[in-house]
Amino acid sequence: MTIATETVTPNTDAERQGIFRPHRIVLALIAVALVVYIVYSMRWDWIADYQGQLIAGLWRTLGMLFSSAIVGFFFAILLGVVQVTGPRPLAWLANAFCSVIRGTPLLLQLWLLYYGVGSLFAQYPEIRQSFLWPYLRQAWPYGFAALTISFAAYEGEVMRGAFAGVPRGELEAARAYGMGPITMFRRIWLPRAVQRALPTLNGETVLQLKATPLVATITVVDLYGVISKVRQSTFLTYEPLLLLAAVYMILTALLVLVFRYFENRIPTKL
Repeated sequence: MTIATETVTPNTDAERQGIFRPHRIVLALIAVALVVYIVYSMRWDWIADYQGQLIAGLWRTLGMLFSSAIVGFFFAILLGVVQVTGPRPLAWLANAFCSVIRGTPLLLQLWLLYYGVGSLFAQYPEIRQSFLWPYLRQAWPYGFAALTISFAAYEGEVMRGAFAGVPRGELEAARAYGMGPITMFRRIWLPRAVQRALPTLNGETVLQLKATPLVATITVVDLYGVISKVRQSTFLTYEPLLLLAAVYMILTALLVLVFRYFENRIPTKL
């Protein structure tokens, strides 16, 4: 007896109708009405007066984000490799570093660097008379250091798991093929580990973006610092904060799209 089988094809019309369900239409209309209300009922004339400062603050925010994420990811690779391969004392130190940084607030680390280490540097005439003092007396190096250390600690744990999760068979095949340790790390181990860590790296980079406003607490005039200045000068509360929220939402969406682009380019196992 032959059993007839029928291939079920997705009902694209039903799927399209699902997108336009009544509750979704209502929510979209509410969102549009809210945007229109915000645009036409609130004061936005101050943007022209602070346009230059807002752009400069945005560039400082992006500079803090990308510089700390790039340098922090480099140190995260070192922390991950050391924890997996050893030697044991270095692996213990790397694990302790990640545990301490991840277990303390970023704001505390930022203040310890700026008010603690920065004040300590000022007590030594050798440092004040060196070529580094014009930079060490500013706030941004300490903000960059705090963000970099935090990113390195969180991603160091992620990379540890990613390096440990690469199948041993691939590494043994690379050795059998005649690859040296450096070549194997550069062509096999590191790319496979980054591939496994990419989704988590996406989330950590977004969190790093949201952490950048903390540098305003040590007088770094980033985008949040400019918005705080606007609030103090114009006595406006909602408009500057809504603009700040919109900018961060746009930046977050762009970061997600960039990471999704690279994730989609990674070949999947058949």
